[in-house]
Amino acid sequence: MALLATHKLSVSIAGITVCHDLDVAFEAGQCWGILGKNGSGKTTLLQTLAGLRSSTAGEILINASPLSRMSRKHIAQSIGILFQDYDDMFPSTVLETALIGRHPFLETWQWEGAEDMQRARTALQQVGMSAMESRIVTTLSGGERQRVEIATLLTQDPSIYLLDEPTNHLDLNHQIGIIKTLLEHVTDHRQVLVMVLHDINIAARFCDHMLLLFGDGDCRYGTKDEMMTEELLARLYNHPIRHIRDKDIDAFLPA
Repeated sequence: MALLATHKLSVSIAGITVCHDLDVAFEAGQCWGILGKNGSGKTTLLQTLAGLRSSTAGEILINASPLSRMSRKHIAQSIGILFQDYDDMFPSTVLETALIGRHPFLETWQWEGAEDMQRARTALQQVGMSAMESRIVTTLSGGERQRVEIATLLTQDPSIYLLDEPTNHLDLNHQIGIIKTLLEHVTDHRQVLVMVLHDINIAARFCDHMLLLFGDGDCRYGTKDEMMTEELLARLYNHPIRHIRDKDIDAFLPA
């Protein structure tokens, strides 16, 4: 079942064609990696899929319904997006920040209830931030703040996760742990995870599908095995790539 799909989608920014006539379906239980060089439009495409930017042509579908006809509240209930950067304009605690994930489901002037609080605390536990729920977010390290943002998405619990560089600021241990947590959650709940990534090996380890942006409007997408080849990756990054396999682990290194 396609939770998110595009039909003849074309996206451009600053004279760069990100994609042209893109027809792709992101199905329940899948984990997608979006790869490409700097400036190829990965973030622009992600924001367009979330309805935050207008496309040049085509349409985006959520559960077969055009995103353009949906209310912002319905979109916010269906799509969770992680940005590369965030501003903490007002002082708030870690728990209060995680609770923002429940706002799309509240009525005007409605306060969070016991179930919302439990969802937020469960999410903070999943990312290892339970002990800091009373801390002000501006006092956190970059990695801790990133984990709070991911906890906010887990509290929201949308059917579609669109993440822009989710491993930003995270050390190796938390990079692997957070991606595993997200992947397990998405698989268990039959949701879909779409991640913009710079680390080819994180993509190779966790994603089962790839969308490659070549920066000239040309896109390739398919299963990991179809997309993660030395030839395609060398063209994608304009640099020779060597594929190494050790038992069941694939690694891609610059040659």
